[in-house]
Amino acid sequence: MMAAAAVVTAARGLRGLVQNLRGCARRYLLSDNVIRLLEFQQKKVALANQLHVSRDQYFKTIKEKLEKNELILKDDLKMLLHLCQTPADVEVAKDVIYRYHAENKNMTFGEFKFGPLFVRLCYELGLDETAEEMVKDQNLMGFFNDATSFSLLMDMLFIKESYERALGVLLEMKNQGIKFSKDTYIMAFAVCYKLNTTESYRICSVLMEESLIRGGFIPRRAYCFAVALAIRQNDVENAQSIYSQIIHTDSNVCHNLHVLLLALSGEHQNLISVLDATFRNSVSKFVKKVSFSQEVMAVVRETVEKNSELQRQCEDICEMLQKSEQITALSLDDMLCHTPVGKKPLSPLLDQRKISRRTFRPLQSALLSE
Repeated sequence: MMAAAAVVTAARGLRGLVQNLRGCARRYLLSDNVIRLLEFQQKKVALANQLHVSRDQYFKTIKEKLEKNELILKDDLKMLLHLCQTPADVEVAKDVIYRYHAENKNMTFGEFKFGPLFVRLCYELGLDETAEEMVKDQNLMGFFNDATSFSLLMDMLFIKESYERALGVLLEMKNQGIKFSKDTYIMAFAVCYKLNTTESYRICSVLMEESLIRGGFIPRRAYCFAVALAIRQNDVENAQSIYSQIIHTDSNVCHNLHVLLLALSGEHQNLISVLDATFRNSVSKFVKKVSFSQEVMAVVRETVEKNSELQRQCEDICEMLQKSEQITALSLDDMLCHTPVGKKPLSPLLDQRKISRRTFRPLQSALLSE
């Protein structure tokens, strides 16, 4: 349980952490591997070069199909979405989507998913309101039947700091029964953290509990947002419980959250030991150094300021960490809301060949290639 004294002494530092949220830079949370905006734009160029008529003529042909009630084919819609360049083009695409969906409501499993493609188009053009309107339209139930469409839209709204709307998209996704992905949990918990309300905290807790009951997977990054939200809601005991569920805690943000939790719960001796061990383990140049936020260290100092011995030890360790460049100006919010680097392929050569030249069977491993 958090000691009453720790609550009082940490109040100023916590206020700083809360206030910093309002002035943070706008960042997107999903990696380029998920957003795939560059890949989408390259595809647009490639398909435009393959077109045998002008872009305007293609749009004219599609409009005529709509007027004559002709069948809209999958390739028609795919090409159209890749040719859209303006909001006016997207309005035409919306009409085509409604027609296509009406004609193809009973799509078979494995059918091409247009949802992510349309949301990426809106992402590129900054049409968050259009994407939000479409994913919530009950007449299009089943068209956006994937987690990626909703995750991309929430990310778009997160950039614009439209957290209430992002939460509405999350609840719509849940109401439609769309299965959550790891990216969904990251976006959901990040939005709840940013809102920092009693209701958003409740929603975060419910989603976490439901996932644990079903045996679902919640990524570390999502857990970190949940821990930070619990701290900001002054529920340190629950924050500790959530933190204990993180399997791998070797990231900078995890180390900062751990230190912050120790400080707020009054575990000062353990706190000093952890900081000291972190410094000593970082002496080797072959070990990646842990960086602590100035804001977090400010809270740590405030929680020990009434104990002169602990304060002296804390100042000594802080000085050592400062000299070893392990204290950063980045806020805890900066660490939580960083844009991740997507995973790169191991080697282009390993991905060139999928079939064995000898047996003509799929290669099970790069080690089996001759």
